[in-house]
Amino acid sequence: MKYRHIGILSIGHIATDINQGALPAMLPFFIAAYDLSYTAAAAIVFAVNMSSSVVQPLFGLAADRLSKPWLLPGGLMLAGLGLALTGLFQGYQTIMLLGIVSGIGIAAYHPEAARLVNFAAGDNKGAAMSLFGVGGTLGFTLGPLIITTAMLQWGLEGTLVLVVPVTVMALVMIFHLPMFASLEAAGNRKGSVSGTDLLKENWSGFTRIAIIVSGRSIIFFGLNIFIPIYWINELNQSKVAGAMALTIFAGSGIFGNLAGGNLADRIGKKKVILLGFLSLTVLLPIFILVKNVSLATFLLAPMGFMLFATYSPTIVLGQSYLPNRIGLSSGVTLGLAVAIGGGAAPFIGRIADLYGVWTALASVSCLPVFILLFALSLPEPQRKSI
Repeated sequence: MKYRHIGILSIGHIATDINQGALPAMLPFFIAAYDLSYTAAAAIVFAVNMSSSVVQPLFGLAADRLSKPWLLPGGLMLAGLGLALTGLFQGYQTIMLLGIVSGIGIAAYHPEAARLVNFAAGDNKGAAMSLFGVGGTLGFTLGPLIITTAMLQWGLEGTLVLVVPVTVMALVMIFHLPMFASLEAAGNRKGSVSGTDLLKENWSGFTRIAIIVSGRSIIFFGLNIFIPIYWINELNQSKVAGAMALTIFAGSGIFGNLAGGNLADRIGKKKVILLGFLSLTVLLPIFILVKNVSLATFLLAPMGFMLFATYSPTIVLGQSYLPNRIGLSSGVTLGLAVAIGGGAAPFIGRIADLYGVWTALASVSCLPVFILLFALSLPEPQRKSI
């Protein structure tokens, strides 16, 4: 495993996903400043994720066909600048447009980075992808803390703080572009001679993985958007407490991500996926029934751990189903399928508007049962007979 390559790509993942993590924590400020409904606020998340979903598989296809390491610094800058500028404009439509710009940047970074992680992983693809995933988890964890602190200190203009991490990492990526170009060339040569081309492409299995990732994404975004609002409106806590709850949920995913990737390399990816969603079928219903703040806070940790434990097994299994289209697979599992969660956000927001935040979270808590059924049918990647 090439730890230096994976380390830089993972830190870049932190800088990219700080923006995705910050966005839900920004919503209470936008709701207060512009008197937005829950549906309108959730639609901002929808815009960011749908813009990412539409083009991310296309970026993945481009990465499969041509060497595109410049997508790394370019994606970083767009991802950060889009959201950084939202606090300077008062129009709801302008904020939505800037969110779309951020989504395009997110789309550009992820498939190319995930493809390079696959090349740098050697035989430890689960562990390598978990390290990459931890970068994203740290980004989601740090995002709410950074943006809440900045916006409490400087108001809406505090969103400008988001331009700092992406600028730093874009410069680092530019400095290392020759190294990543060399890695990609070596990975392409290896795959064309032996290795990944010994695996059959399994579109049926990949479709099931895409459905599983889509369902997990709906769960994640439902919780990620409404945990701060739930803490404020249902549990009568402060905005800071809501941001801290979101940080605990996402932060526990760091350990779940690492454990899931390493466990997948040892006992198999499918078993880890089944274990994760079986646990969530129990944890989520208990969480919404609890009214004690301390107990609800305690439950956030195992929820985040088990949800994120399924991250790297699903991505690596998806790549193994489409071994000659790793960029496309990454674009779908990291982009299109994941963004379905963002696409579902306005519908969950509508449920919250009509029936309350508790009911919205209750609807999300039913999904692990259906995902578990799909996970049971996942096939093993097969090798060609030679």
